[in-house]
Amino acid sequence: MKPDIQHMHEVWSQVQIEEGSSSSLYQINFNEVLSSIFTLGPSYSFIIDFTDMSLSHMSKSFELIHGISLNEIKNIDDILNLTHPNDIEFVTKAEEKALNFVISEIGAEKFTKYKGSYNFRLQVADGSYELFNHQALVVSMDENYKFIKSLNIHTNINHLTKTNNYKFSLIGLVDEPSYLNLDVDTSKNENAGDPSPPIIFTKREIEIIKLLSEGNKTKAIAEKLFISQATVETHRKNILRKSGCNNSVELVSKSLAEGWI
Repeated sequence: MKPDIQHMHEVWSQVQIEEGSSSSLYQINFNEVLSSIFTLGPSYSFIIDFTDMSLSHMSKSFELIHGISLNEIKNIDDILNLTHPNDIEFVTKAEEKALNFVISEIGAEKFTKYKGSYNFRLQVADGSYELFNHQALVVSMDENYKFIKSLNIHTNINHLTKTNNYKFSLIGLVDEPSYLNLDVDTSKNENAGDPSPPIIFTKREIEIIKLLSEGNKTKAIAEKLFISQATVETHRKNILRKSGCNNSVELVSKSLAEGWI
């Protein structure tokens, strides 16, 4: 096993369930999971079983995107080996920072209520590397908050942006707030310096961003969410201010590229 990949396994070991255990006290509703996933580009999904790091339910689209038969993909290392050599360190740090943020700032009992997201480059069918958005949701864990299975979605966003911001986001499901653009490694950032505070969006704000991305105007959003148009406008102004975007077009593009919705 490559040293970089070994490091990734060491990061996961703090939340990895022991092999042979079958307890599953915490399990997410799959309808909730699917409703939280929004992709705009070629994508595929798969399940990681943390008892042995094997993969299952791999989408057939994986073969078209990466040019590799599903029969050749057995465990998570086969995916990690497709990562750009210069990005594997970032991926490891992003996983570590995301896990530690949930444990220290949110609470390990809420792992199944958050979707993690960050970007990195993967090798595609023609041998080149393109930028992908990675989204991951823990779908089951045991009474000690050790992971049993997680759902992962990879979306090619190279048509949206070729620049990685080297940050990660934790998008809250149900009524949980979202923490966006948290620093992973400031040395990778062109504006390196003191860590920037996370953008914190409420569940309602994430709902509005998603509706905007679907082409809804203020009136339609108000009707769908059973709130006034004035309230929608207030939310939109707050969202633009928090995100640093100048308009809804820029907001939607940024949200899609960084997996906020």
